[in-house]
Amino acid sequence: MLPLRADLPGRVFPLVTLLIIVANALVFLYQSCLILGAAAVEPQAPADFVREFGLTPCRLTGTCVALAGVPHPVATMFSSMFLHGGLLHVAGNMLYLWIFGNSLESALGHGRFLAFYLLSGLLAALAQTAFQPDASLPMIGASGAVAGVLGGYSVLFPRATISTLLILGFFIRLVHVPAIVVLGAWFAAQFLNGMLARQTGAMPGDVAWFAHLGGFAAGVALLFLMRGRPWARL
Repeated sequence: MLPLRADLPGRVFPLVTLLIIVANALVFLYQSCLILGAAAVEPQAPADFVREFGLTPCRLTGTCVALAGVPHPVATMFSSMFLHGGLLHVAGNMLYLWIFGNSLESALGHGRFLAFYLLSGLLAALAQTAFQPDASLPMIGASGAVAGVLGGYSVLFPRATISTLLILGFFIRLVHVPAIVVLGAWFAAQFLNGMLARQTGAMPGDVAWFAHLGGFAAGVALLFLMRGRPWARL
């Protein structure tokens, strides 16, 4: 299932959501420029950039030697949220952020939504680090923070209708599905893949599944802590 649009527009202009999307797009553009220029000038530049600003779990836990001249591991918990591994990676994350972040920002307000997003990303990174404290592969992407947005949305707007593209082989159809079904299916997929990763001790497809699960759980918890004023659940 690929969500395309929510029927619950925000009541305020989603300034923070848009700024986050623009920031991710600009960083990805810079990464793309590094890749395009690397072939002729510095072949290692794209990989070095990811190693420098991506979150490496073993650096955070101190189980491997930190590289000289790179940001502190705690700083990379923030910077890694804005790096991505490819066009589909960044496009998918930003699509989910736009669909579900709009209404959540309206409910929380700009400042609290920004704090909610960043804290979700940090807690997601800690969840993945707890699962693989010795991992030396840099973790990048906004998926953990976006998962927090999905968790908060599932609590606040479980009955909102999501226009979703349903793809089953050659069968493709646009359907309207309650948010709790779309997000429940998403969470189930992350959980199943996470359990597979736990059994095999590896990350299938190099995906940080426990960052997704941790981010979602963080979003649910943070929503209750940060909402600050009553509102009707839809």
